[in-house]
Amino acid sequence: MNEGYVVGWGTLALINAVLAQGKNRSGLNWFILSIFLGPIATLFLALSGKK
Repeated sequence: MNEGYVVGWGTLALINAVLAQGKNRSGLNWFILSIFLGPIATLFLALSGKK
């Protein structure tokens, strides 16, 4: 696996965790979910409202 790909995917997961916390959601749960779903999780977070 390309090292840059892993770093980018991990960075996206961290960004999603911060975004989730800003929307009063669990950052850890969204971090883990983002590891598996990546950009799809970002889309869900971007379209969701505050909890």
